[in-house]
Amino acid sequence: MATAKRDVRNHVLFEVATEVANRVGGIYSVLKSKAQVTTAEYGSAYTLLGPLNRNSAAVEVEELEPKDPAMLATIKSMNERGIKTLYGRWLIDGAPRVLLFDTGTGYYKLDEWKGDLWATAGIPSPADDHETNEAIVFGYLVAWFLGEYVYHEKERAVVAQFHEWLAGVALPLCKKRRIDVTTIFTTHATLLGRYLCAGSVDFYNNLQYFDVDAEAGKRGIYHRYCIERGAAHAADVFTTVSHITAYESEHLLKRKPDGVLPNGLNVKKFSATHEFQNLH
Repeated sequence: MATAKRDVRNHVLFEVATEVANRVGGIYSVLKSKAQVTTAEYGSAYTLLGPLNRNSAAVEVEELEPKDPAMLATIKSMNERGIKTLYGRWLIDGAPRVLLFDTGTGYYKLDEWKGDLWATAGIPSPADDHETNEAIVFGYLVAWFLGEYVYHEKERAVVAQFHEWLAGVALPLCKKRRIDVTTIFTTHATLLGRYLCAGSVDFYNNLQYFDVDAEAGKRGIYHRYCIERGAAHAADVFTTVSHITAYESEHLLKRKPDGVLPNGLNVKKFSATHEFQNLH
């Protein structure tokens, strides 16, 4: 959590997700729809962090040289230690700045990081789960970046918001390392909730009765569930995007969310549709 000596009114905001300039699912749309208003509010103090997908970045990102001295120094330091990055402007409304990490250049430390994740947070990780391996490498790169960034940026407070379990590995690392960053974890739907809803169970009427560890284990997602739960508990602020997901999270992740945040949609773009519907 940021200390009192930093300027909280003039803070830096990072938003961390695996779908930054990389369309996979719904998080991409959430980020894209809120980018314009966030950039208008924060300007160059707002940067999205994500893994680098070179195919999508080639058409979605215009590479730029960072103007923030702390950003420049941090990227330079990581580059010198073998981590490749792409910094630039995301070519969407608002043109927010993005920093994308080439996770492939961090795999030389995967085994070390997996061992550290177990020692630090008690989170296991099987060898054959590529998606989890990607989440671990990305999480360690983000924690590395944030740790270096706050070393170089000594004046302004730093806030980082993380979306979903795939971006959640960095949260227990930030807490354990006491990185001077205020963290927010936002879940849009819990992992275990998705699986339980897909099965033949009376989900919402039995939420309080589930043995969550056993249920996650039966579905082969215990390690992913541990990442999600660890992120929820390590964050300074835990949020969801709906009251029903908040209720779900309280029982499945064992932490009551601190608040419910709207899902980032730019409602002005949809007002014409609503007016048309109202006329009918």
